[in-house]
Amino acid sequence: MPRTRRRWSSRCRRDCSSPGRWRESSTATSLVVEDLSLGAPLARVADASVEDGVAALDAATAAAADWARTPARERGEVLRRAFEMVTARIEEFALLITLEMGKPHAESRAEVTYGAEFLRWFSEEAPRIAGRYGVSPVGGTRLVTTKRP
Repeated sequence: MPRTRRRWSSRCRRDCSSPGRWRESSTATSLVVEDLSLGAPLARVADASVEDGVAALDAATAAAADWARTPARERGEVLRRAFEMVTARIEEFALLITLEMGKPHAESRAEVTYGAEFLRWFSEEAPRIAGRYGVSPVGGTRLVTTKRP
């Protein structure tokens, strides 16, 4: 196995994320991710079930209240750190996309950059979450919109 594929194979997790830990998928199986350019295995990843997906959504829902109580500036800083972590690894992510999807490297790099920019945008907007106050369409009353994370 060439060095690049071996590197990704050893770094990809074969289990599912669960709140605060990694666990085996409920199917206890994995899927092969193929290097499209060679038709050879690139890595194996967890074959998660619908139940695994529901468990992940339940965990996110349970964490939402704590996240909402986190000050807006802190939420922005978390997102900014995520942006910085992604941009520090642009070449790695671009290589993985190229190997897995068969895209040209420049296109893969642009895709990672594009996705990372969403993290940067929302990191800068997090402290400025504002509502809206205006006249209702029929007049005579006011509409107030409050945004919450």
